[in-house]
Amino acid sequence: MEKTFLMIKPDGVQRNLVGEIIGRVEKKGLKIIGLKFLQISDKLADKHYEEHIEKEFYSELKSFITSSPVVAMVLEGDNVVEVIHKMAGATNPKNSAYGTIRGDYAINFTKNVIHTSDSLESANREIKNFFKTEEIVNYVQSSQIWNG
Repeated sequence: MEKTFLMIKPDGVQRNLVGEIIGRVEKKGLKIIGLKFLQISDKLADKHYEEHIEKEFYSELKSFITSSPVVAMVLEGDNVVEVIHKMAGATNPKNSAYGTIRGDYAINFTKNVIHTSDSLESANREIKNFFKTEEIVNYVQSSQIWNG
């Protein structure tokens, strides 16, 4: 089973979309194996967005991501990186289809409600940035047993 990282950004938390987003994840059949509510520090923001540090927009991005709490999750499932990336929709909400999380809720390029890993490599790095090994809980869901 693949694992991936999903973060509900400050705008998603402030707009009370946490339950809606978690509900979509669960209804899709993805398993949440790590979940936490946290305030991102400057140091963690720099680590998470290290590829953007030298870019013109980075100060705005960092200011936004550290402005309010976020919800970080580790998800598990078949092809979960691709599945959650498609559920999220395009990073720019102008290009996100209705029915995707960003298509339904995102305001603009920066305030786009969620972050999802774009590859298994990114997922592994991002999970390690936000979660200790003991914070990931491996378990069998009843539906896994029932569905074989």
